[in-house]
Amino acid sequence: MTAQPPSRVTIKDVAARAGVSKGAVSLAFNHKPGLSEATRDRIFEAARELGWAPSPTARTLAGSRVDVVGLAICRPARQLGLEPFYMDFVSGVESVLIERSCSLLLRLVRSVEEEVGIQETWWRGRQIGGSILVDFRADDPRVAAVKRLGMPAVAVGHPSLTGGLTSVWTEDATAVTEAVRYLAALGHRRIARVGGAAALGHTSMRTAAFDEAARALELAGAWQVATDYSGEAGARATRSLLTAAPRDRPTAIVYDNDIMAVAGLSVAAEMGLGVPDDVSLLAWDDSQLCRLTHPTLSAMSHDVHGFGAEAARTLFGVITKEGPGSHPVPTPVLTPRGSTAPAKV
Repeated sequence: MTAQPPSRVTIKDVAARAGVSKGAVSLAFNHKPGLSEATRDRIFEAARELGWAPSPTARTLAGSRVDVVGLAICRPARQLGLEPFYMDFVSGVESVLIERSCSLLLRLVRSVEEEVGIQETWWRGRQIGGSILVDFRADDPRVAAVKRLGMPAVAVGHPSLTGGLTSVWTEDATAVTEAVRYLAALGHRRIARVGGAAALGHTSMRTAAFDEAARALELAGAWQVATDYSGEAGARATRSLLTAAPRDRPTAIVYDNDIMAVAGLSVAAEMGLGVPDDVSLLAWDDSQLCRLTHPTLSAMSHDVHGFGAEAARTLFGVITKEGPGSHPVPTPVLTPRGSTAPAKV
């Protein structure tokens, strides 16, 4: 007797497994309002168990493309490949998209103006159901563009920068203040910060918070240097800070990312300075890099993967009009390791 091929799983099977109607399954996978989050999750779980996914063609014919999310990043391709932050962030976004049978459309751009054109092309061409926007600037032109297009979007940035768009963010000012206070508590009176691109809104917020903390603590010296986040720029900034006479150079340096902190560690070794005996180093965005150096790097740690996942979940909330709205994610917390120690008196 010839074996019969297994029957193809249908939307009806998913509905039966989840205990809902076929219409409810359609609402869930097209990210439409009308379902509770618990029901939506139950439907997705049933679909995963049965190995079912809706036809992309059918979903596109039904209206706007909702199975693709856009993300444009203004970074050189080579630098992006080396930066753990965005690799972790994108993996967090993908972890949510996989659950919803969606894909990520990632594009590197050279300017925010180029991104405005890309986002408009994506949306008008029904290539995406919404976008995650990152690296906000003051008076960012993407705010007006998104509102004009009526495109669902979530802004990764402080509400003071995102013009009323639904946003998720970390409290960078709070984290900077904690970092400076920690180093001051170790006896450091001359503290420097190697920051990121000055045009970025979160860089400006960190800069202002560093200045305010330094004034409040009445530090003997406080320096800030803007860079492009690259290891080369971090090395140059560190070298310029440490070439001063011992009594005039910083005894502690805070870096705006882990790549620059690792570069700074190499520069200190090149100049014959011990870490942390001669200079303490503190990185932002804890990553595997920070734990593979010798000594290991103290860092301001936060769950970047979780940050990306929360951005994606919030975007689907915007699309379905059932989301939590703008909200912060947990503030980076200090993780002391081998690169920080009390200052030598």
